[in-house]
Amino acid sequence: MHALEKKLPPARTMTTTRQVPLELKSPREVDLLRQAGQATAEILMELKRKVTAGMTTRDIDALAAKMIRARGGIPSFLNYRGYPAVVCTSVNEEVVHSIPGARVLKEGDILSLDIGMFLEDYCGDTATTFAIGRVSPEAERLMESGRQSLEASIQAAKAGNRLGDVSAAMQSVVEAAGFYVVREYGGHGIGRAMHEDPHIPCFGKPGTGLRLQEGMVLALEVMANAGTAEIRHLSDHWTVVTADKSLSVHYEKMVAITERGTEVLTPHES
Repeated sequence: MHALEKKLPPARTMTTTRQVPLELKSPREVDLLRQAGQATAEILMELKRKVTAGMTTRDIDALAAKMIRARGGIPSFLNYRGYPAVVCTSVNEEVVHSIPGARVLKEGDILSLDIGMFLEDYCGDTATTFAIGRVSPEAERLMESGRQSLEASIQAAKAGNRLGDVSAAMQSVVEAAGFYVVREYGGHGIGRAMHEDPHIPCFGKPGTGLRLQEGMVLALEVMANAGTAEIRHLSDHWTVVTADKSLSVHYEKMVAITERGTEVLTPHES
């Protein structure tokens, strides 16, 4: 889950601008975030293995709630600024923040699944997009561009680089594949709060922005559309869809910048 654009009503957004100041994490805090991130990533992959055509997105939410409780965690999305579910289940043209409900998954769909949880007061947050059965070649290409874009952003997220280097890496991979990054949304810092500074857009210029340093923990997020970058919001004030109803994907991983280099805290296949 990530920063929302300013058009949404404040009481229903997930925007985090200046809510929690940027703070550098100690090795102990990084370890706690590693534990939370690992558990969240494992749940995401377990959900991915269990999801099949014929399930509703509400079924997925119920499974996620059970898995989080079994690990002693607390869902970080549930009731966050009024969000009514444990996970975000965005299908096909839904970009992010789709509320689980009666929508039935079918062969050929793509599902973006975003999950967050608190474990020992520290937050894990991660997302992936995957196919339900066999999907179109365009869907496969879009998903691959999203995976490669996230990987490029992780490689750029190292001490001494700037946030613009990370965002530019995301953007360049997606656009080179002929797709479009979403500009109203992005990643964020993370720690004891789900959303901390800095905001990390999906687009940017190399060499600009905040300089990265040891102790930063970031949730890097890539959102990419097949048609245009344009989006719109549904009447539930949460679900974001592509304006032209084209496909969209969402990938997210947490990283820590440490003295040993950059570490992925939510290790899982994308």
